Amino acid sequence: MRLKGIRLGFVVTGSHCCLKEVLTEAEKLVAEGAEVTPVVSYAVSTLDTRFGKATDWCSRLHEITDREPIKTIDAAEPIGPGKLFDILAVAPCTGNTLAKLANGIIDTPALMAIKAHLRNQRPVVIAVSTNDGLGLNAKNIATLINTKNIYMVPFGQDNPAAKPNSLVARFDKILDTICCALEGKQIQPLLIQTAE
Repeated sequence: MRLKGIRLGFVVTGSHCCLKEVLTEAEKLVAEGAEVTPVVSYAVSTLDTRFGKATDWCSRLHEITDREPIKTIDAAEPIGPGKLFDILAVAPCTGNTLAKLANGIIDTPALMAIKAHLRNQRPVVIAVSTNDGLGLNAKNIATLINTKNIYMVPFGQDNPAAKPNSLVARFDKILDTICCALEGKQIQPLLIQTAE
């Protein structure tokens, strides 16, 4: 088991079309021995969409991890002073979360979890999923790539013809990225082709 005994915060933000795939990856992390604690953004914990109901997503995370998801800013704040996690993964990480993180805005449980964890100089793995990654969010992605203790899951354009600015991580690379980040290394290659 590659993550035996590793305390992993697993932050889920509101790219709802990716949640099913991301939860499959969460199952793999648990199977690899990680002690996974879920944290959800307000979008995940409150919004019902065509992809599923908020209560169902939170229930599924609880079922996978055997831990109740952290859903509020005040519940996420102790992550820092308590040094609760060895590593934190954000999957999927929306453009909204990317932009706020890159600009120091902390107004959701997800962002508080990241900020609180980073204060301990511990690694954060980001699996991007945004329709404006090559648009308005390109500068924010560049900022985070160049930020100490931030590691990116390999990503690329998911639909260049219909959505030329859209970027999505290869969620099946989350585990490998976490393993590299625990050694202080950025997995390579970072930029990959995800669709034709």
